[in-house]
Amino acid sequence: MNRTIEIRPATAQDVGGLYELMKQYIVDFYKQPDPGEERLKGLITHLLEAPVSGLQFVAEENGELIGFATLYFTFSSLKVKRQAILNDLFVVSKARGKKVGEKLFQASLEYIRENGFASMTWETAKDNLVAQSLYEKMGGKLSEWLVYEIN
Repeated sequence: MNRTIEIRPATAQDVGGLYELMKQYIVDFYKQPDPGEERLKGLITHLLEAPVSGLQFVAEENGELIGFATLYFTFSSLKVKRQAILNDLFVVSKARGKKVGEKLFQASLEYIRENGFASMTWETAKDNLVAQSLYEKMGGKLSEWLVYEIN
């Protein structure tokens, strides 16, 4: 049985699979309210149709999506260049330990380097020690900047 894991940009054919993965990520992993199918598929479709906003990479094994990474794009006024935020990186539990997260991360990093971005920031919950460990392993440094949030 072929166990090749392919990392590639998401396509329109991935909307259904990405929806399922993102719902699992949001609801099951982060224990957040279900945003609803229409809204979540709307986000996925927006990123496909407006790549200036961001993009998603998917990890596929034997025709099944097993992970994804979401990059959102903004601009750095200090560096006067585009900047990327790696906001989501998720791998289904059965595929963990296969370096899928590292491959998704590397694809994101290669994309920003090949396209002249100033940098890529990474966001994760402060209690997600697995993600923090991955980011540090990949060469990430804890920022001196503080992130504030208003709801």
